Amino acid sequence: MAVIDHETQTALDAASDRYGRVTDRPAAAAARYRRTQAVLATYTTHLAPHGEQLLLAAHTALDRLPDARHTSAWRQLLTALGNSHAAITHVLAQSAAPGTDAEQEQHTFVWPHLVFWADYGYIAAHLADQQHQPTEPELSGTEKELWTERARAARSRGDLELIESWYATDGRLITLAYLVRDDTSTVIALAGDPGAPGWEVIGHYAHESEAVRALPRAAPPGILFADGPSRFSRPPFAPEQQVQELLRGIEEARAAGEVSEALLTAAQAGHQAGPLMRLERLLDTAATFAYALETVQGQQIGARLGALGRQLAFLTREVRQAAEDLDATVAVLPPHRTPNPPRSRPRPALTTTPPTPASPSAAPALARTAPPARA
Repeated sequence: MAVIDHETQTALDAASDRYGRVTDRPAAAAARYRRTQAVLATYTTHLAPHGEQLLLAAHTALDRLPDARHTSAWRQLLTALGNSHAAITHVLAQSAAPGTDAEQEQHTFVWPHLVFWADYGYIAAHLADQQHQPTEPELSGTEKELWTERARAARSRGDLELIESWYATDGRLITLAYLVRDDTSTVIALAGDPGAPGWEVIGHYAHESEAVRALPRAAPPGILFADGPSRFSRPPFAPEQQVQELLRGIEEARAAGEVSEALLTAAQAGHQAGPLMRLERLLDTAATFAYALETVQGQQIGARLGALGRQLAFLTREVRQAAEDLDATVAVLPPHRTPNPPRSRPRPALTTTPPTPASPSAAPALARTAPPARA
């Protein structure tokens, strides 16, 4: 799906202007038609014959997992994937004649189901691929307390370097880290939020690959927005003027109104939002992501990003007010601000030929063969 989408985006880019607006509608429609046909063909070959067995295996594996916050959501997702699979196979069994309005209606109907499978079918594949994975027993008793105290002491002095983290299928957050002691480092596994009290060490290993084999398997990460757009069905970008274009407009401006217009464009809100408004949304969305991590450090970083977003919102309002005040001046640049003459290097005369520089290797030989100076 990613390969097909990349080819389609390349064709759509060729049929659009620099701002993403479609300029060749027949070419864009043809690209989307080829995309849907290619995805249907791929689904027919790889998923249609095995979809029901895949979903059955995924449901069976899910029933064996311990209850966690994500298991009910995964069960609903598998049901939705089953409904989409049924819709796709129904269209494949009763496909309309190519080029007809009926075929276009079928494509419009089936495309969201194809996108849904492309975006979230990996969860069904992950569950169906669940096999008994032998894991080493976790630390317990005195050994767990000893390693946990060592890790907490190392974290307090800055000698605990986090490597990566994942959620196990039982809902626990597991983090790998390097525990540095006496110029040596040991890979340890933490269970719980490393930024909050209560985490503990559940294992220590010689290297990362050994830890990954020994620890519980990672569950697929979640998504930020449940109703967010699919990467295979994104809405087109709104036209946007780049900062470098606005800067060039200010550098070439003669009147205050031209600069005011560039500033107002940068601070514009709405569908065709300017760079400042988009940067504000960028910070707000990043803050939402940090909060969604549900860790102590995530909450702290989310608060910082949220504060930066509010500061940028205040700055944007100030830019907009300053632009309006600048336009009200109805001023122009004074005439004494004249351009500098062009700077050019002097050229040799047309009747002269520049001397050929001697190569470094030839210079000593020339010096040896030069005749002696005459008195």
